[in-house]
Amino acid sequence: MALYAAYASNMDPDQMASRAPHSPMRGTGWLAGWRLTFGGQDKGWDGALATVVEDDSEQVFVVYYDVPAWDETELDAWEGAALGVYRKIRVRVQTLDGDVLCWMYVLDDYEGGLPSARYLGILADAAEKAGAPDDYVKDLRTRPCASLGD
Repeated sequence: MALYAAYASNMDPDQMASRAPHSPMRGTGWLAGWRLTFGGQDKGWDGALATVVEDDSEQVFVVYYDVPAWDETELDAWEGAALGVYRKIRVRVQTLDGDVLCWMYVLDDYEGGLPSARYLGILADAAEKAGAPDDYVKDLRTRPCASLGD
């Protein structure tokens, strides 16, 4: 099995259980030197999609899961990896028990654009359910976003 680091809606353990039912949550941590951002607005979804980019002054809260190969295939389909929407990279996640090596999805597109208010709310709710610090959740809830129909 391999560890997968989720920074967007897959932080929600209930959502992950429906997408990857054989992938238990193992813990939470931080991607030090990375920043949560958005991109791919022109791909036809409801606003820009979450991704992360390297940024020495930032960090991103993540939930990591132990994912067997058969669940990884399902996640690839959910995340559009086979379509080239997201690609996988390997990262180090800082945890209270030390660093762990994980894979995660990053958007294969340029940074820029605003997420929809609905999508940003889903991300904030997922972070809250996963136990993210209150200030992290508040930052998600107050980020600039586009209203539906804009």
